[in-house]
Amino acid sequence: MEQLDYKNIHLAIIAIEKGAKLMKVPPQNMYMRLKKQGLIHNFLLPYYDELHTQSAEWLAETTVETLKNWEEALPTTT
Repeated sequence: MEQLDYKNIHLAIIAIEKGAKLMKVPPQNMYMRLKKQGLIHNFLLPYYDELHTQSAEWLAETTVETLKNWEEALPTTT
């Protein structure tokens, strides 16, 4: 993965905050769930070039949908 910079991290923050609002959970909860599934480093950050062209609402909806799909497909143990 190429070096992370402000724009990549900013996109991830938007996805976390807007996704949390959509799911009606605290952003910290959203962050932990995304981190646990590996979505931050395997979806949001590496696909910045594709994702940043979409609206914030689309990004939130897609992030939530992807999170739910990954949680169903790859349940993790705590």
